[in-house]
Amino acid sequence: MNGVEQLMPGQSPLPLYVQIRDSLRRKILEGSYAIHERLPSENEMMNAFGVSRITIRQALRDLHNEGLVFSAQGKGTYVSKPKAVQNVQRLQGFGEAMAAQGYEATARLLSIRQCKPAKPVIAALNLPPHEEVVEVKRVRYLNREPVCLESSYFPLDIGQQLFARDLSGDIFPMLENFFGIPLGSADIGLDAVLADEEAQSLLGLKTGEAILRVERLTHDRSGRPIDFEYLCYRGDSFKYQFRVERK
Repeated sequence: MNGVEQLMPGQSPLPLYVQIRDSLRRKILEGSYAIHERLPSENEMMNAFGVSRITIRQALRDLHNEGLVFSAQGKGTYVSKPKAVQNVQRLQGFGEAMAAQGYEATARLLSIRQCKPAKPVIAALNLPPHEEVVEVKRVRYLNREPVCLESSYFPLDIGQQLFARDLSGDIFPMLENFFGIPLGSADIGLDAVLADEEAQSLLGLKTGEAILRVERLTHDRSGRPIDFEYLCYRGDSFKYQFRVERK
């Protein structure tokens, strides 16, 4: 049976349902179970793992809560399409946030160039009207599925240093660890827009599909704007998570 391993009681201090959950999670994240593939039935897993039904259901409930699987009434449990969940109470790069959830996050560089940007970029970065910036365009992948088209704009003193760097991961840690720029805060705006032809092609969308567009302006600790981004996410692959309080 695809991906199911016999447990060895006594060899791990973890409860059996945790061992089963972790085994199934690993198989899902490694791709042994494809997106929308049906997992083995509860009876099949009971026999394969040598455990009770309640133990299997505890493991599956955790995977449900993590968003890794979903159930169809009378048909079984299936692998979910990866969905990024990012908490906006903390300033993190995409890879940093996804790694904490056990996902594999990578980036593919489409282009990097020095250019004269549109007026909103100039205004956001608080630059003189004719100042150029460095534009970085990338596709972000979650478990090797394209989920985001990212366009980032940097002032020249920062952006020119990116030409010699590997841009397959998060840029935030690079700014802090290699450029010595302590990050401070970010202003974030969200809206839904129709995907253009580029986004449709790169993210595998159909004509007329909407995307979640995030505008993020990041400041260093002194308050200087250092990175302005348009992050265009597939609507079925990303969720921003907020916590608000009534005061």
